[in-house]
Amino acid sequence: MKKSKLSVLVAALGMMVAAGVYLEIIHQRIHLGAPGVRVGKGPLFDENKHLVARQCVLLPDVVLGLKGTALPVTQGELDALPKDTTFGRKRYLGENNFNVVTSVVLMGTDRTSIHQPQFCLEAAAWHIEHTDLVRLRMDSPHAYEIPALKLTTSRLVLNEFKQTMEVRGIYVYWFVTADNITADQGTRMWSLAKTMLRKRELERWAYISYFATCLPGQEEATFKQLERFIRGSVPEFQTVTGQSSARHLSVATRQER
Repeated sequence: MKKSKLSVLVAALGMMVAAGVYLEIIHQRIHLGAPGVRVGKGPLFDENKHLVARQCVLLPDVVLGLKGTALPVTQGELDALPKDTTFGRKRYLGENNFNVVTSVVLMGTDRTSIHQPQFCLEAAAWHIEHTDLVRLRMDSPHAYEIPALKLTTSRLVLNEFKQTMEVRGIYVYWFVTADNITADQGTRMWSLAKTMLRKRELERWAYISYFATCLPGQEEATFKQLERFIRGSVPEFQTVTGQSSARHLSVATRQER
């Protein structure tokens, strides 16, 4: 190997080692911020009913008369996401075949816990037909709005007669931390980086989602039901709220209880 190439290789290796040491020092000095959701003692199970965690996001047991049933964390999630990821997941069943899955994924010290839901939906054979920015009206603890993304999806399934039929899915999601609410991944990542540099704090983001299915033609009515359900359930577990003025929704305040 020529001397010049050896010098370049040594310099590159030195820069890699120096960068690694610097990142480790930064990591040690950064503290984990508070979450924007309630976390407490509660068992979480995998698909084989094995206990995988003793702490979870505390979703309500009953919302607007609909009883919630805990859902397992999939093995795929356990394998792919960081070990300190915290989950909360329940299915709520109502009349007229209305059912909704509420899910919260809360990051720990590794930001890769939070990911784009589009990949998971497509992997589960849900085709995303429309993506819309919506503002969800909240009444408690005061009037404010949550900026969220609504994905209208479709999927082919077999009915009880083994015939192929189409079903639609309404998927609504957003992200929160102790003092922020956003539906935009870019905004979330910028806030994460900015807070690390300015405060030496790693924001603890949570990804909140609601998913309800329906038959074609029932999308609008299902979304209205879902909006009402979100309005009734969010104050029970989300600790951050937006300001009353719609012009300042990018700034949020912690809910006092």
